[in-house]
Amino acid sequence: MELEELRRKIDVIDSEILKLLNQRMEFALRTRKIKPGVEDAEREKEVLDAAKRHAKGLIRPEFSQKIFTDIIAESKTLQKGDPKLIGFQGEHGAFSEVAVRSFDKNGVPMPCLEFQDVFEGVAKGQFDFGIVPVENSLEGAVTAVNDLLVETDLRIVGEISVPVHHCLLALPETDYRDIKVVYSHPQALAQCRGFIARNKLEPRPYYDTAGAAMMLANERPKAAAAIASRLCAEIYGLEVLKENIEDHESNSTRFIVLAREGAKGKGDKCSIIFSTAHKAGALFGVLKLFSDAEMNLTRIESRPIRKDPGKFAFLLDFEGSDSDARVSGLLQKVQKETMMYKFLGCYTGAKP
Repeated sequence: MELEELRRKIDVIDSEILKLLNQRMEFALRTRKIKPGVEDAEREKEVLDAAKRHAKGLIRPEFSQKIFTDIIAESKTLQKGDPKLIGFQGEHGAFSEVAVRSFDKNGVPMPCLEFQDVFEGVAKGQFDFGIVPVENSLEGAVTAVNDLLVETDLRIVGEISVPVHHCLLALPETDYRDIKVVYSHPQALAQCRGFIARNKLEPRPYYDTAGAAMMLANERPKAAAAIASRLCAEIYGLEVLKENIEDHESNSTRFIVLAREGAKGKGDKCSIIFSTAHKAGALFGVLKLFSDAEMNLTRIESRPIRKDPGKFAFLLDFEGSDSDARVSGLLQKVQKETMMYKFLGCYTGAKP
């Protein structure tokens, strides 16, 4: 191998080491939420003994212990800060992380493999908040999230609207004229179909937009690019070749913020879930209550109740505050007219 090629391989390994260290710190912060304190001498000894025992090859046991001593010290420093942890689904750089940063710039984004993991992390107290998408302006409802909302006891405490602007990302050393293939989530590829066709690129589906950017940075395939957020370029050290390559500039996603307790203060938007008797006019009767009260509905979705096949739940958002006597009176009437009723929360809606 030539010197430059060897150095590139070292750079890739260094990047992977830092990524794994960041993941370790994330898990350390999660443990802080469910353990009594920061100091745990027994656990520290266990980690240091394992570091010494597992040292192999060129890694001396003393060197391994020294590294992990520093890692533990940094973990404890982070834990003492007790930052707000905010779960989201996807890899770092996903649009869900963009929503997290919009909600709380000082919060720590915590990536999760599945939406279920976000809900469970909040419910078990490992996350202070969870942020999940509920609908996209082009693709419609995110059904997996709506199904989880039907079953959860968590509350909605906020809402964020994120414009979805896709970027063409490449490795810094790539000549854009050499790019032949582009990786991204199938939805992102579909949303950028015109750009891909005009530039004669071969679209290759990947499980996640941010995952495609991470793969590009780690595996460094030749003549390749990724479609993802600008945030991905910052995180993975990629170059933005072209911004706003989506076919429709109006593309946006609405996210909700989940917590174990309801929002503090007066909100201006409410969300409920209910089911009605299986008879003609039952749903109309509930919706008429909102019409008679002159309440503006902003969303209504129906989802099958997975634990009760054959029955459906309705997810409904409307403008108003539960601290308003008119709204609280309306909700009491709704509860009487429904078979199942759940108040998800009152919160401040996203501004257009």
